[in-house]
Amino acid sequence: MRAAVYDENGGPEVLRYEEVPDPVPGPHEVLLDVEAISIEGGDTLNRLGGELLSVPHIVGYQCAGTVTEVGELVTRIAPGDRVVTTGTHGSHAEKRAAGESFCWKIPDGLDIEVGACVPIAFGTAHDCLFEFGRLQPGETALIHAGASGVGIAAIQLAKRAGATVLATASSDERLERLEPFGLDHGINYLLDDFEEAVRDLTQGRGADVIVDSVGGANLQKSLRALAYRGRCLTFGDAGRDGGGLVDISMLRGNNQSLIGYFLGAELFLGDRAHAMIDGLLAQVADGELEVVIDKRFSLSEAADAHAYIEDRLAFGRVVLVP
Repeated sequence: MRAAVYDENGGPEVLRYEEVPDPVPGPHEVLLDVEAISIEGGDTLNRLGGELLSVPHIVGYQCAGTVTEVGELVTRIAPGDRVVTTGTHGSHAEKRAAGESFCWKIPDGLDIEVGACVPIAFGTAHDCLFEFGRLQPGETALIHAGASGVGIAAIQLAKRAGATVLATASSDERLERLEPFGLDHGINYLLDDFEEAVRDLTQGRGADVIVDSVGGANLQKSLRALAYRGRCLTFGDAGRDGGGLVDISMLRGNNQSLIGYFLGAELFLGDRAHAMIDGLLAQVADGELEVVIDKRFSLSEAADAHAYIEDRLAFGRVVLVP
């Protein structure tokens, strides 16, 4: 098979498109012919500085395709099924071996490129808002990086739950594009201090739930933008500034919470998160939730696709097609 690979960490230019051995599924794994790859934010971070589990290394969390072979202990999935899969690496390729526990059948009628974009973005957004953020109707949610895959998912989910939805983005144009998904108030973080803007928009109260994928100095400001008993969820470092230490001393006096989140741990530990993502796939298939695919690249253009994302040009998902 052919894949986008690299031998050392670095910028998008380290990616090469070349022939590599086909993966072999283990007893609990399925093998699929990949038809669509959703590039996740973590894919670019791993390429930049993550562990190389092999050389050459195939990066990538999430992809979808048709199953061609199953391991002897696989029970839920059969050859011919269309599935979307997640894993620590290996998505940027024409074939992938994935654990059965990290596969979801794509509902009939749902475009496979759309299905490829659902589990990580929508699963992360849903868990941050509800399982860990405990968002209630009438509360205020602040979604950072509103134009990202997780951001667009979180805006839809929060609005549907009856929350007032605030979001940050890098331009007024991007914020305007978010309004149809349920955005109530947009904050252009290049022009306005989002901490001050949140206080102004909530009459000084702050946000009840903040979903922060940026990390670093942004995370510190998020804590200062919380309401009394507010909950801040951190799950990424998209800001890439390293951040340093975060001062949590102000949380005690206001009974606030800072919660770290990682979807992979929830998937490892039980069936709850798996069933939650099944439900989200069904809601996307029924048209209750929308996946936004900004641009498609050929797998051979993986370096260009990574550069496009890192230049902050994407609105929603970027998909690779083998």
